[in-house]
Formats: sequence, structure tokens, C-alpha cells
Amino acid sequence: MPKTQTPGTALQSFIDEYQINAFSLSKSIKVAYQSITNILKGKGRISVQIALRLAQYFGNSPKYWLDVQASSEIDDLCADKKFLKTMKSIPKANKPSGKIKKEANEKKGKKKTDTLAEKRKKAAKVPGAKKTKGRKAGRPSKN
Repeated sequence: MPKTQTPGTALQSFIDEYQINAFSLSKSIKVAYQSITNILKGKGRISVQIALRLAQYFGNSPKYWLDVQASSEIDDLCADKKFLKTMKSIPKANKPSGKIKKEANEKKGKKKTDTLAEKRKKAAKVPGAKKTKGRKAGRPSKN
């Protein structure tokens, strides 16, 4: 699996393209200089707040910066043998069929909720209930 771009290399490419330095970037986006240098060195991460600030400054999307961060973290974890061993030990969930789920709900005493049409049919069968033709119930007639 090819290594994706790290947050540090992505940020460095923007710094180079815009011909600025880490200090001026940190001042412009109002974050600590150390935060920017940590990202560039691979010791820091791009948080949601920093992604929003970088996107505002460089005119791209915060999703870009968060995707770079997430992709880098995924690559790092996929290279971690201990983590991969843990992942292999996690079983996959079995999705129950609809019939079994319906039977389980009936056993628990849950009943299917009526649709709006079924509720209207039941209301029409109630003795003494008045039918309304095209008017909302409770609205006085114009006669």
C-alpha cells in the first residue's frame, strides 16, 4: 500500500507554494508557532480547529486537511503489527434476516405500529364518530 501524504508534507507544500514561512503562517491563522512546527515535523496533528483555519487561509476545504490527517493516521495504524493483530481478532457482525428480527420483536411484546391509513380506518369504525369531508375536524361550518 503506497504511503499517503502526511499532514506535514501537505502543509509544507502549501507553505512553499505561497512562499511564506511557518512563523508568518502561525501569525496569520492565529495559532501557536509551535503547533505549526510540530505538524511540519510530524509530531503534531491537524485538529478540526486548525483545519478550519488553514482552509480559510489557503482557500480550500477543511475536509481536505482532515482527510490528509485521517489518511496519514490510517496508514500509520496499518503499519503497526500489534494493532493489525488486534484487528484480526475482532469478529465480523452477522446481520440478522428480517424474518428473525420481526419474530424477536413479537416475542418481546413489541407490535408493529399502524400506518396513517390504518389509523384512519380504525377511527372510521368507532361508533358515533363523525366523518369530515374535506374540512378539518373542529372547524365550524360556514352555514
